[in-house]
Amino acid sequence: MVTPEPPETVPPGEPALRTLAMPADTNPSGDIFGGWLLAQMDLAGGLAAGRAARGRVATVAIEAMAFHRPVKVGDEVSVWAELLGIGRTSLRFRISAWRRPREAEVHERVTVATFTFVALNEDGTPRPVRR
Repeated sequence: MVTPEPPETVPPGEPALRTLAMPADTNPSGDIFGGWLLAQMDLAGGLAAGRAARGRVATVAIEAMAFHRPVKVGDEVSVWAELLGIGRTSLRFRISAWRRPREAEVHERVTVATFTFVALNEDGTPRPVRR
């Protein structure tokens, strides 16, 4: 199932993660690697899921994603995590990544995907999500 594209407005609230795209994160063309951006999205989602689950979580699925714009060195990258639903042991989030060029005040959406996390107990097995 492909996540429908929401309108290009920054989600409400504060981002789950904000970072700076650095030269070490680029490909030979000077654009930021998609894998680096995916890692930032996973970090942001993991922070939000861990808070919502009140404990350890692991990423178990990422639904289809497409990169709509490149991220350039020096861009501020902000990642929002919007809770979509809670199952018995899982949490689903819409994770969206946005770039803000250093000379601008407008955010541009780079990509969006649905991430699923599972709550884990101390031995790494799934546990019910405490609500």
